[in-house]
Amino acid sequence: MKILYICTHNRCRSILSEAVTNHKSQGTIIAKSAGSQPAGEVHPLSIRYLAEAGFPVTGLVSQSWDDHESFDPDVVITVCDSAAGETCPVWFGKAIKLHWGLEDPSKLKGTEQEVKAAFNNAIDVISERVDALRTVAELDRANWQSALRVLV
Repeated sequence: MKILYICTHNRCRSILSEAVTNHKSQGTIIAKSAGSQPAGEVHPLSIRYLAEAGFPVTGLVSQSWDDHESFDPDVVITVCDSAAGETCPVWFGKAIKLHWGLEDPSKLKGTEQEVKAAFNNAIDVISERVDALRTVAELDRANWQSALRVLV
């Protein structure tokens, strides 16, 4: 199963999702992330808290969804509400589309401990969903759509 995570700026939630998925799925799922209006850099706290949680961060970059046209994802998952409302490129046409509304920990204004807790919560939520995705990836592709809808 190939998944493309989309967030408008591709600097936090989609990056977290890509890193967690690739690490936890151990090759059963290939994940990439992109943005409709990429920031051009990954949020530094995304890198920090992923690394602290034991997830590899090498190769994580903020890029446009246009950079992944040849990736041909099976599933496209938007992780922010604004990206969910955008018109996707035509090449997403045959992909199963899902929305996982995740709160943006990078927008939290609080103490360092509160911000860390928000990032760790996002990583935990994504981890739980990836565990469920791994089960879906083992199914016959014809059953993916109905099984994925349950995860929303």
